This record gives sequence, structure tokens and C-alpha cells, in this order.
Amino acid sequence: MALDFKRIELSEQRAYRQYLSVCPQITSDYSFINLWSWASVYCLEWAWTDDLVWLRQHRPSDILWAPVGDWQEIDWPKYFELYPQLKSQIVRVPEQLACLWESDFGNPVTVIEDRDQFDYIYNAEELITLKGNRFHKKKNLINQFKKKYEYQYVEMTPQMVEKTGAFQDAWCTWRECDSDVQLANENQAISNVLSQWEALSGVVGGSIMVDNQMIAYTIGELLISDTLVIHFEKGSTEYKGVYQAVNQIFLDHQPSHIKWVNREQDLGDAGLRQSKLSYQPDRFLKKYRVVLKK
Repeated sequence: MALDFKRIELSEQRAYRQYLSVCPQITSDYSFINLWSWASVYCLEWAWTDDLVWLRQHRPSDILWAPVGDWQEIDWPKYFELYPQLKSQIVRVPEQLACLWESDFGNPVTVIEDRDQFDYIYNAEELITLKGNRFHKKKNLINQFKKKYEYQYVEMTPQMVEKTGAFQDAWCTWRECDSDVQLANENQAISNVLSQWEALSGVVGGSIMVDNQMIAYTIGELLISDTLVIHFEKGSTEYKGVYQAVNQIFLDHQPSHIKWVNREQDLGDAGLRQSKLSYQPDRFLKKYRVVLKK
């Protein structure tokens, strides 16, 4: 029996979110906005069965992602016999599913930790208050920013989308996105989100304005009831402390039920890893590469 992979459609986000809502462990990779915004970059597709949604990418190579749904209700040996083409390497596998497969299959499965894909999870209150010596440098930068600039925080509304797009274009010109594949790909994903802002469920954002000019913005998504995932964050570095400020100010304007912040992976980038670690993550959502022998 073969799975029928098709392009990821915005019109199916509600149905997908229902599968995601019963998933025992939700990492940033599998948020709808992440999948949809990057689909054109990685040629992402999905295939639906009664119990699961499978993801597959074609660029830069063909590879399966983990399935979304209630993993606990699946008879995995029987399932993989029904869909034998799934017995291959599967990436971005959340820890709970990797452990479940390891338990159900034993030796026929190889589980490999993928540190570059770990999600960084932070306590939201800590990122807002920045109490203690470990946050002293960041809090000092934010205080300097707030003292030097008469800023205004503006929630991301459909009316602000055009300004955000213009700021992103200017940021990309400064960073020469056209000559950097990774930045160009990210720019495409951001453009996708901005173009369908009103149609995307759970999307949130905010910007910092100085003299009526945008100098930073954040785009996130409500991942689960108490967790916000940060997808994109850009700032104009001519304003000292702008990234520390937009991080703190944006979260300070979110509802009180947001207890955790998922700031996604570092992808093995040394500078990004150092930056994410400097914010003192509470924990990681670990992910693995899993090889199922045929």
C-alpha cells in the first residue's frame, strides 16, 4: 500500500491542526506555519492516513519526517508492514516517538541523536523579567535601549504587514540575502507568512517603532495552549540592544497563559547556538534520526 503525497495546502490547516493537537510531543518543525511557510523552499509534501499525517521533503534531498498524530494508538509493526516504503531514514523525530519505535522494534531500528535539531525551550517569565546575574548583560542592554530611544510597541495587524514586508526587504538588502542561500530561503518563508497573514491560524507578531519607523519585528505562533514558538525575528542593528529589546518587549505583551517559549533549533550554527544558550534554556526538545531496516 502506498502513501499519496501532495503539496501542503493552506486550506487544510484546520484538519492538520486536529492531528497535531493529539500528538504526544509537539516540536517546532511540525507547527502548521513552519510547514506551510517553508514548503516552497524544501518542497515539503504531506500524505494523510486515517491516523497520521506524514511529511516528506524533496530539497536538497528526498527524506521523510516523523508523522503527526496520536502515536500511542498505532500498532507500529503492523503499520510499517502496511506501508513498507516508510521503512527508511526518518528525520526530526521527537524523543517520545523515537523511544516508542525503539521499544516496539528493538534491533531493527537505529536511533541517532541529532543535536543540531534540538528545540530550545525557555521559561517565558524569565525572558520577560531577566532576573539574576545570568541575565545581567542582556537586561543592561535593554535598559540602555529603552533609555536612549523613544520607542513604541505595535502589535502585528493586517495593517502592519505591508510595513513589515518593507522592513524585511530593507533588512535583506543590507544583509545581501541574494548572495546567501540560507537567508534567501528564510526571506521566502517570511514573505509566504506575510502574504497570508489573515488566513493563518495562531499567528502572532509585533514590532518596535522609533520615530514612526520600524526597527524590529517578531513573528510567532501559538504552538500549544501554553507555548509560543518564535519563527522569525529581525532587527536593525544600528540600534544597540534592539534584538534583546524586541525579544523581551514582544513577550511582555503576550497573554499570561503563555508559560513557555520555543525558539526552534540552532541547526549547528555556532553563533546561533551561543546566542540561544545565552538565554538560559529551561530544557531541550530532543530530536533524532531513525533508520528502520527493511
